[in-house]
Amino acid sequence: MSAHTANQNNSSDPATAPTSADSVAAASVPAPASPAASARRARPIFQMRDIVLMVTLAVVFGFLYWVLVQAWNVLTIAMGPAGDLSQHLLFGGWLIVAPIALAIIRRPGVGIIAEMVAAAIEVFFLGSPIGPTLLIAAFLQGFGSEAAFAITRYRRFTWGVYAVSGLLGAAIVFFYSAFRSGWFGQDIFWLRFAIQCGSGVILGGLLAKVIVDALVRTGVLNNYAIVREAAV
Repeated sequence: MSAHTANQNNSSDPATAPTSADSVAAASVPAPASPAASARRARPIFQMRDIVLMVTLAVVFGFLYWVLVQAWNVLTIAMGPAGDLSQHLLFGGWLIVAPIALAIIRRPGVGIIAEMVAAAIEVFFLGSPIGPTLLIAAFLQGFGSEAAFAITRYRRFTWGVYAVSGLLGAAIVFFYSAFRSGWFGQDIFWLRFAIQCGSGVILGGLLAKVIVDALVRTGVLNNYAIVREAAV
């Protein structure tokens, strides 16, 4: 019997020939997940070291945010008649903990939580003059900063994504601040908006990327998602 005949016989054997049901089943089998995706699914939402790092960052930046308030007061005096715009120039500095925490831990909600804990440190331990309403602003800042990373499903951490993170964080909370401070209708309303957004991109986005890259080079983040997922 020739090989060609044997092949014909095998394909006609009902026990071995593929059926349409087999074809459907094979088509419905999902493609193997990438190693990086498998690594992300394999670990819980938060590990203990993630929580410790997130809280540590929030406490450190809560103190730095308070220092920034003091710099804001000095800059307001130094700018004279234009001193009212000083808060917008520095505003991006109050956004920076969210992208840093997100880039390192890479889990949903990290940016919002880090901003709110930092604000709580300012309000309850450092006596921020703004009071508990600062927590509302912190939520909006964290939400805006995190939105850019959430859109990429926490998989892209490029310069562009950092910049958009700072832009959204500054823009969203601006309208809340405008409502509270009565800026609507002012001639300089959009000037305020433009300065605050620019500060958000530079201080709350790009500077965060510089800090994260510097921390990675030191090796202190080797046990966190930012290094593990890059190595997979």
